[in-house]
Amino acid sequence: MRLSLRLLQQQIVTCNACPRLRTYCEAVAIDKKRAYLDQTYWGKPVPGFGDPAAWLWIIGLAPGAHGANRTGRMFTGDRSGDFLYAALHRTKLANQPTSVSIDDGLKLTGVYIGAAGRCAPPDNKPLPVELAACSVYLDREWDLLKQKRVILALGAIAWDATIALAARKPQPIPSPRPKFGHGSLVQLGEVWLIGSYHVSQQNTFTGKLTPAMFDAVLATAKAKAKQQKSLG
Repeated sequence: MRLSLRLLQQQIVTCNACPRLRTYCEAVAIDKKRAYLDQTYWGKPVPGFGDPAAWLWIIGLAPGAHGANRTGRMFTGDRSGDFLYAALHRTKLANQPTSVSIDDGLKLTGVYIGAAGRCAPPDNKPLPVELAACSVYLDREWDLLKQKRVILALGAIAWDATIALAARKPQPIPSPRPKFGHGSLVQLGEVWLIGSYHVSQQNTFTGKLTPAMFDAVLATAKAKAKQQKSLG
């Protein structure tokens, strides 16, 4: 399974399916942000990252222009990652509370992190056709992450992408179609789906999402994973 995930990661990095996104990411990598002028930007699609034996699969929106698009690893090098990895470290799912570069020694235990989109989009708004193009990578991760029991969707776009993904597998989808909300919880056949506000600076700096709120979501994820394991 490790080899298959590695091959999938390589396929993601070389993807050229969305010209608008490739043009934008490459332009950002050239122009750069003043604080990072001395750094070489990744500037390519960003693959998933984490434990191949993960029980928790976290799905975000897309790489940040000066975060993952710069460093080459999901939620690495920006304030969103600062918040996320600090929380994972508090719950003993990460070996350190920070994620600053692709070679900083960060390791996740029981967690794999992906995204609905693999390229940084202008204004953090991928187009529906671009999300559709990236959905094939979520499909493959679903197949390869065989020990997943809980999916944590960060934001409404990731939530909707996960519902659509489960329907393709196919897994039973409750009716009416579940709507996103912070703390929303729904069973999709073999896995539980939990929603959380995105860990973006816009949410965490305004108090819309606090560390305590996110810790509670992770606690729910752990409880549901134990429940699924006991049933299995």
